[in-house]
Amino acid sequence: MHILLIHQFYLNENDPGGSRFNKFVEFWSEKGHKVSVIAGTVNYSTGKSDDKYNKKYITKEVISKNVTVYRCHVSKGYNKNFIGRLFGYFSFNFSSSFALKRIKNIDVILVSSPPLFIGLTGILAKWITKKPLIFEIRDLWPESAIDTGVLSNKYIINLAYKIEKMCYKYADLINVLTPAFKDKLIENKNINPNKIIYIPNGADLDIFKPEEKNTNLVQKYNLNNKFIITYTGAHGVANHLEYILNIANNLKNKDKDIHFLLIGDGMRKKSLINLANKMNLDNVTFIDAQPKNQISDYVNLSDACIAVLKKNDTFKTVYPNKIFDYMSCKKPILVGIDGIARELVEDNKAGIYIDPENEEECVNSIISLKNNADLRQEFGENGYQFVSTNFDRKKLADKYIEKMNIMVGK
Repeated sequence: MHILLIHQFYLNENDPGGSRFNKFVEFWSEKGHKVSVIAGTVNYSTGKSDDKYNKKYITKEVISKNVTVYRCHVSKGYNKNFIGRLFGYFSFNFSSSFALKRIKNIDVILVSSPPLFIGLTGILAKWITKKPLIFEIRDLWPESAIDTGVLSNKYIINLAYKIEKMCYKYADLINVLTPAFKDKLIENKNINPNKIIYIPNGADLDIFKPEEKNTNLVQKYNLNNKFIITYTGAHGVANHLEYILNIANNLKNKDKDIHFLLIGDGMRKKSLINLANKMNLDNVTFIDAQPKNQISDYVNLSDACIAVLKKNDTFKTVYPNKIFDYMSCKKPILVGIDGIARELVEDNKAGIYIDPENEEECVNSIISLKNNADLRQEFGENGYQFVSTNFDRKKLADKYIEKMNIMVGK
């Protein structure tokens, strides 16, 4: 089978960021499937582009016998502000449309959103090839952008809703990453339930696994005898990392052994560093975004890990993949995301819910967790057993192929 994957944020090797489809493509190609990927040139978490793409509109990269990636131009203003990000989205729509001409004899099209506007390239690919289209929703757009205040212009909002409606209309199947997404589509968007499939985020158990602390990292960041709490991922508006800084400020005079690592990049990182400096926080270390195969070293360095988003109804429907990464390394989780992410952690006794608007409660929870090593171990073991049983990425990749085979009549 020849799969066309359209995914603006498909990673280069050793790029920081979520590797969901990099791992899927790896597993699919190992089983003999051919995969052509249309992707952007800018890494979503750093906002940077490799110099090798300069002055090139489309770059063809043969990754292996079965995998070819077409890197399409994205505006370099992507990470400057929201207008720059919109230019980044639409510039990719334009360049990716030209890349479609280079790919022949496909069997199925798979588009992963956000950005929502990528769906337009998927629809165009369906019109050209007459092949079935799967539209995957990793996040509910435009609702999440509206709820966080990122999207406020009424004309752009109206345009986004129209594009969303088109994507659902022309998709033969819609994949959702959480059961709550499915409920939202059925109840709020009137989507036929038979059109929706559920293949969630998962755990890369070959990358994230329990290991001893890396002593070199302990020495590098002066973390001897520290109780380390780690956040990994984007530093954007939705991620609400000011909350973590406020907690660190509250804790700095209560327990000097507690130290936070914030690993990643994003639009808000510079302002977060400035805020930490104003607060004189010596219990917070900012670390650049790391390749996926090195993030596990930082997670295993930790005594607990934290996941947080702004408090709004849209984020009650999401499973951030970092939670699965934390579980895979047997780390107790402080989850500051109400809804199904909270249920995932609490129902499986893998950590503690912290209200992202109640800093005092979070401080008390952290101190309590620090003082209870047995509970931390129990949380870690419970999370690991759950994720290894239910969210193994290899099994999810096989499930995707099963759905595609049915679509193409194999």
